Amino acid sequence: MLLNRLWIGLFLVSMTVGLIKLTFLGDTLVFKTMVDSIFDTAKLAFEIALFLTGALCFWMGVMEIGEKAGAVRILSKAVAPFFNRLFPEIPKNHPAFGSMMMNFSANMLGLDNAATPLGLKAMNQLQEINPKKDTASNAQIMFLVLNTSGLTIIPVSIFAYRSAEGSVHVTDVFLPILFATYFASLIGLIAVSIKQKINLFQPVILLYLGAISTFVFGLLFAVIKNPSWVDPISNVGGNLLLFGIIVLFILMAVRNKVNVYDVFIEGAKGGFNVAIKIIPFLVAILVAIGVFKASGAMELLFDSIKAGLMYLGFTALEFIDALPVAFMKPFSGGAARGMMVDIFQDPAYGPDSFVGFLASTFQGSTETTFYVLAVYFGSVGVKKTRYAAGVGLLADFAGIVAAIIISYIFFADAI
Repeated sequence: MLLNRLWIGLFLVSMTVGLIKLTFLGDTLVFKTMVDSIFDTAKLAFEIALFLTGALCFWMGVMEIGEKAGAVRILSKAVAPFFNRLFPEIPKNHPAFGSMMMNFSANMLGLDNAATPLGLKAMNQLQEINPKKDTASNAQIMFLVLNTSGLTIIPVSIFAYRSAEGSVHVTDVFLPILFATYFASLIGLIAVSIKQKINLFQPVILLYLGAISTFVFGLLFAVIKNPSWVDPISNVGGNLLLFGIIVLFILMAVRNKVNVYDVFIEGAKGGFNVAIKIIPFLVAILVAIGVFKASGAMELLFDSIKAGLMYLGFTALEFIDALPVAFMKPFSGGAARGMMVDIFQDPAYGPDSFVGFLASTFQGSTETTFYVLAVYFGSVGVKKTRYAAGVGLLADFAGIVAAIIISYIFFADAI
């Protein structure tokens, strides 16, 4: 299992680097720093789970209202022709379709706090029809890879961080992030379809993909022509849509004589149970990457990459300084965000430097793959994840490569 090997490897490499720094460089504090990191990141993992508890309870309660009101069933029917072909093992009009669609929509709008609870709800529904409870099903893998490749239309949080750090070109990363995530999602879809022998050239699939592409590039064209639309779409459109869905679910439930409050409470109880389940998985992944970073292994890794590329004759190496954001993102969105902000605050760079632009694009162009796999699979007790991590990382790699190429095209003047 890839996660098992990776987890062991992070600790072994950290130990090796720590011993080298202690023995040859006389760094007597390296192991204290590493042990402190264990406690700090374990605390962080619990704080994240604690934060998620409230969000999980609320959104799983809302989804329960939507299911009882029939709203999720209507949404499922709308995407059924497309999803029936991408997820052939899921029964037609299954409520998981509606949950997955809402999860994808929240991710597209950059509403991370809403996306995770909705995704966990979808994962639980997919687990109910999974014949091998300890092994990831084809449908679960397809869902998670599309989730982790994370097509983002409006990166709200990245705009906010850039603005807070004094950027005068806050929304300039909009196009690079959109293109990079679109490419990552496409590669992820193709890779999983090949593994699962799904024919993507079916007319219905091509029609839906064409409609999605038309919407993405239509919105892109509209924003290019009207830059002032970005903030209203980001801050008003996405959140208004999300709150509108909540109200719509409630109104439909009232119309169908559903006891809205009791149904919400029943669904929210499930959110609390899920939050408890994911704590060990959060601790495992965040502690491992925290130790790896604290040992100095991460810094050594990127210094080695830079030296190797210079030896091979590469000269355009500005992207190396932003790579830690891309490396960290599959493990922890919060840690990657912290690295991005560090770049913004570094006098040598800033948010409107090439490295600042690329760090923003990295942050928006990939998803927290290992975090999502650990939390989503952990929440339903799946231990054998099959090829989910490998294909998810392939999509991430595609997004990273696309982000680098696109950034050199868009931000060459900032070098």
